[in-house]
Amino acid sequence: MPSSPPWAISFRTALLRATLYTLAIGGIAQGGYLEVLYLPEVRYTELGFTEFTQTLVLASCCALLIYIRHVLKVWPTVTLLLLAFIGASLVREQDYFLDHYVAEDTWKYLVALIVLPSLGWVIFHRQRFLEEFRHYSNTFSFGLFAAGVLVTYIFSRLYGRQDFWRAVLQEHYIRDFKDIAEEAIELLGYSLILFATIELLFLARRIYRARQTP
Repeated sequence: MPSSPPWAISFRTALLRATLYTLAIGGIAQGGYLEVLYLPEVRYTELGFTEFTQTLVLASCCALLIYIRHVLKVWPTVTLLLLAFIGASLVREQDYFLDHYVAEDTWKYLVALIVLPSLGWVIFHRQRFLEEFRHYSNTFSFGLFAAGVLVTYIFSRLYGRQDFWRAVLQEHYIRDFKDIAEEAIELLGYSLILFATIELLFLARRIYRARQTP
């Protein structure tokens, strides 16, 4: 019988993780509900539960990717590209504070400083990137990450269109409905990206241990 690759996990482990991720999603949904009930002054604003959790999730993803890249040293070009993408998203989420306390459109310059050098490095090492991506694209982590990107950057934007909500609510249209729907779906997408990063961490640890074994 052929041996399992270093990234293989058991059914029990997969079931446990799926259960924990389900509970986490439920907790986030409950947090949004409590935000509406008990934080009416700041609900779905930059100071509310949803926006704060988005920032916390993205910051956690960045910290995990830095650990994977610089400590475990697994797939450095792939993780650099992921880190640049998520780091840019983290900066973008702080646009209100940057515009208010620093200068208008500051976040755009910070995103450019993150993305352009990282993209240039990946292009320069494109052969290494393609080799690493060939492995990463066949993992559960990649599937979750792709789902998170589609939910956050495609579906939430389309679902949160003002024209759509005006058509639904007609003369009863209130911008809060649109904002709540968009931000809640965005948080769901970010959560999927966090789960993908956690899965990548577990995978990287297994690969790291396999490298240490003679």
